[in-house]
Amino acid sequence: MKSMTRSKWLAALCLLPFALFFIVFEIAPLTWVMINSLQSEEFGWGLANFSKIFNSKFYLQAIQYSLEISFWSSVFGIIIAVLGAYSLRRVDSKLRNFVNAFANMTSNFAGVPLAFAFIILLGFNGSFTLMLKQAGIIQDFNLYSKTGLIILYTYFQIPLGVLLLYPAFDALREDWRESAALLGASGWQFWRHIGLPVLTPALLGTFVILLANALGAYATVYALTTGNFNVLPIRIAGLVAGDISLDPNLASALAVVLVALMTLVTIVHQLLLKRSYHVSR
Repeated sequence: MKSMTRSKWLAALCLLPFALFFIVFEIAPLTWVMINSLQSEEFGWGLANFSKIFNSKFYLQAIQYSLEISFWSSVFGIIIAVLGAYSLRRVDSKLRNFVNAFANMTSNFAGVPLAFAFIILLGFNGSFTLMLKQAGIIQDFNLYSKTGLIILYTYFQIPLGVLLLYPAFDALREDWRESAALLGASGWQFWRHIGLPVLTPALLGTFVILLANALGAYATVYALTTGNFNVLPIRIAGLVAGDISLDPNLASALAVVLVALMTLVTIVHQLLLKRSYHVSR
């Protein structure tokens, strides 16, 4: 009993640095943001900042654009990542290792370098843009629009999605496919009744991570549009930096809205996980 108690205390002591790190860099800033979101220079304590946000078409548009870009880039990213991760399971090990290493490298390729690369390739005078226009494939493409940002976001979602989903395919055993084929199941039936239910937790978890990754993206969209596109991270940074108007309390309220959106997505994710678990059983 003494040895078990001692091991528990040692484990608790080992967790102490992580707990302190979490409190100082996660809980404390979030608490500070939530407190400041309830303060207004004009009205004092209350919900004035949130009232201003939800009564402003400008800030509602920022929320809408953030959700649309994050959702669609996550959907496209996870579809391509599923195909890529599954294909990697079927190819030679050398090619698989190379692609995994490349995905790991490109998952960190974001911010200003990524924006600059896309401007060169798909800007108004980008090399790909000019080639596609000459070929008659596109007539009018604007990288700095919502569609262009969805393409840009999808690009940096794909490597992260591949890295997260690649280990999930280890759960699919080859003998399951062979057994299903022997029993007369088609490929579609295998994926519908066996493959997708097994992969559902990983797919939902990856989708939530990609959504959070897109919702919080700032450097890339700022470098591409110089802060002129209306999304939540740009609005928060503008209110804190004070380029046009300085209002850190309103910025805190926008940050709380962003956290609330991610909390809602996480709750829906957990409900869907429970539902898929009961269905699979």
